[in-house]
Amino acid sequence: AWLDSKGIHSCPQCRKTFTPRPVLEKNTMLADLVEQLKKTGLQAAPADHCYAGLEDVACDVCTGRKLKAIKSCLSCPASYCEKHLQLHYDAAPLKKHKLVAPSKKLQDNICSRHDEVMKIFRRTDQQSICYLCTIDEHKGHETVPAAAERTEKQKELEVRRLNIQQRIQEREKDVKLLQQEVEAINGSLDLGHGFVPHIALQKLHKKRLQEQKHNIPETRFALQEKLEQEIAELKRKDGELEQLSHTEDHNQFLHNYPSLSALSESTHSSSINIRPLSYFEDVTAAVSETRDKLQDILREEWTNISLTVTEEDVLLSAPEPKTRAGFLKYSREITLDPNTANTHLFTYYCQVLSRESLTGRCYWEVEWRGEGVGVAVAYKNISRDGGLSECIFGLNDKSSSFCCDTTSFKFWQNNVQTVLSGPRSSRVGVYLDHRAGILSFYSVSETMTLLHRVQTTFTQPLYAGLDFLDHEDTADSTCAIVTCCVYKPSLTGLRNPLNQ
Repeated sequence: AWLDSKGIHSCPQCRKTFTPRPVLEKNTMLADLVEQLKKTGLQAAPADHCYAGLEDVACDVCTGRKLKAIKSCLSCPASYCEKHLQLHYDAAPLKKHKLVAPSKKLQDNICSRHDEVMKIFRRTDQQSICYLCTIDEHKGHETVPAAAERTEKQKELEVRRLNIQQRIQEREKDVKLLQQEVEAINGSLDLGHGFVPHIALQKLHKKRLQEQKHNIPETRFALQEKLEQEIAELKRKDGELEQLSHTEDHNQFLHNYPSLSALSESTHSSSINIRPLSYFEDVTAAVSETRDKLQDILREEWTNISLTVTEEDVLLSAPEPKTRAGFLKYSREITLDPNTANTHLFTYYCQVLSRESLTGRCYWEVEWRGEGVGVAVAYKNISRDGGLSECIFGLNDKSSSFCCDTTSFKFWQNNVQTVLSGPRSSRVGVYLDHRAGILSFYSVSETMTLLHRVQTTFTQPLYAGLDFLDHEDTADSTCAIVTCCVYKPSLTGLRNPLNQ
């Protein structure tokens, strides 16, 4: 009871007043209500996310605002939320019904003619029908239970997926081979990319490479793109079939299977004609030969450029080194060219030229044994057949020769001899500054001693040469001289001093 400021008690329900306070009695109505709530419990209202939206399957039993369905029954057919589905778990007759994931296409399982669930599959036209259709207009057609047809088609689906996955692997292998083929072509064309020694010629070299690269068939790139598109299509198809394989509704599975199982035409491997990497070994060899020819052309072009250098450019040339270490910075690897020699090296004389042409600043050394040797430089167009003045190093305007023997040094140029003096050494160093027109010969021992220097103008690339002074010897004895000097008998009589 309520108690006011005057000491009067009032009932909160009937509003009667009492003085003094009465004995309180139990409110049986309120007590019964509390007991009922204790038994049933308080049920909270469903959260908003439990209600069905436009994209959701709604419960067919709910009234008012419908809840989301958690299962659909193919036998009823209807969809149920968690509360209304409970009867399918509790009632014995309903436990046999086929429950599947919520579906909006349940009506597709109902025969429009007989309003019965379609559980029969008609193979004649690949359609689902109800059992009444089999005794009506479709009597005599080839029919099977939809569940049995689903089992058979499921096996076909797995086989198709295996074939698709195998095709994906084959196409990915073809793409990889195509990429290797294009890389091999590009690699072959790029052979010798770094051999161009002068910046002035690098643009020309790059231009010629680009012209050759444009000859790579564009069909290879188009074919690769086609294969990649096929791979993407196969992977998409495999994903659709995988999703279909998990469809619980037999009728939906059988309805969608024909369209999803169809595949587009394949790009057969026989039409690809991918060449193995070994195919490019011949291509590489051919490109290497082309590279060598291009190298000769570029060197000749550089010579033409160098001939346009002004006198001021020559005067600005770097000074000649003073120490052997300084000379070695310009060392060149020199090999002798057998094509300039036969049994007697040159046609009649024991001479041989280097394989490499010499421009810019170069340094090499010759170590000799025996009767003597002529250390020479010459233009490539020196005659190899004819009289003394046409062929022998130093006796014409196409060569110069520094002759070393056991008693003296002599320098021959344009058939003019200069007798020289200096310390004896079995090793002769040669320094060439082609641009400045300087040719120097040094005696190499513990120190470098200048024996002779020539200042002239070179109009062509030079080639290093050797002249074995005992012209009466045979080629065998000449090779023996080379062998005695610890050089290979394959005429490698000149060597890079850095390789000692």
